[in-house]
Amino acid sequence: MPLVNIKDMLEHAYQHSYAVGAFDLVSLDFLEGVIKAAEQARAPVILSLSESQFEHYDFELLLSAVESASKRALVPVAIHLDHGTTLDSAIHAINHGCNSVMIDASRMPIHENISISNEMVKIAHSCGISVEGELGYVPETQDVNNEHQSDDIVYTTPMEAKAYVERTDIDFLAVSIGTKYGYMKNKPKLDYQRLKQINDAVGIPLVLHGSNGLSDDQFRRLIANGVAKINYDISVTNLVGNQIKENCKENKITSDYRALFNNVRDVIAAEAERCMYLWGSAGRAAEVLAQCRHWTPIEHLIIYNVEGLNKEKADAMMADGRRELSTIPGVREVFVGEAIKDDAKFRYTWLVRFCHVDVIDSYREHPVHVNFADNRFRPVAGERISIDYSELAYEE
Repeated sequence: MPLVNIKDMLEHAYQHSYAVGAFDLVSLDFLEGVIKAAEQARAPVILSLSESQFEHYDFELLLSAVESASKRALVPVAIHLDHGTTLDSAIHAINHGCNSVMIDASRMPIHENISISNEMVKIAHSCGISVEGELGYVPETQDVNNEHQSDDIVYTTPMEAKAYVERTDIDFLAVSIGTKYGYMKNKPKLDYQRLKQINDAVGIPLVLHGSNGLSDDQFRRLIANGVAKINYDISVTNLVGNQIKENCKENKITSDYRALFNNVRDVIAAEAERCMYLWGSAGRAAEVLAQCRHWTPIEHLIIYNVEGLNKEKADAMMADGRRELSTIPGVREVFVGEAIKDDAKFRYTWLVRFCHVDVIDSYREHPVHVNFADNRFRPVAGERISIDYSELAYEE
């Protein structure tokens, strides 16, 4: 099954009162374990890469593997950037394969949060990309005993949530109703009445951050009040850490990397699958796929001849274009080429890969493209053909 539009995925969950798990990935073991769980449970799944975790892996390298795994998965998959800190980092994620992004300005005053989120939505929606915003502040515990906290909880208010959603047009909203990141000594006390009021006020899928330590009943009540996406991280990483400790004991602290990580993927898969059944997404893959738009890249092809430039200057023009056009939101790749045979009707080509069909229009109107096309390309590209292509879907 293909990559799918995450907004469609979460709207289905929201309308049918279940939640899709967004599992943070930090290695290939996590990627393979989560995909295995989703396929065994026949559940839609969100593969999440959090900017706060980038110190643990090469983002572009892991994202490439995530995209490859998603395309060959047997269940609907979406790829999400979690806790993006800047517009530039979110654009970078879009241009390298994420089809959903979170811009986290929750620590800022609400007017600044709205301004940043609104700008992100304009950029992302022009690329067909969905946006998650956050209102309120979910703090992080400092140690396993929960003795210190970085900050107090800042709860989301229904009035601010309504204003935020209306003024930003975000697709889903992360809320603060009593959860915390990190280790929890006691079961969190959640404000369900606040959550219900927020859900009634905004009417879009809600997102839960800081899900560690919650009971099965708490998860069910959260989902009943509009939570359609649950971020899950620390519980899985704790189980992995315990498995590695157990492997050390069994192997008498061997130095063999493979022995230390034995059964890690199975531990990840088992916990992720447990969550999928608990949150109600298990068995939903087929109906979700039927309701979701497939995520299909577009290829923008130009074949042309150059007039009035020698080869050196033509090569320089194409190199500049490749560098500049690659920065436009939604541009996955820019390939420039020259015909192999001297007698070819057209000498040069551009092949620009867009992440989504919406990029056709936003790319054409983007100032970087307009400037390059009007001042560098069109004056020297006489005879040319330009066509946009989408990939054909074949039944496997």
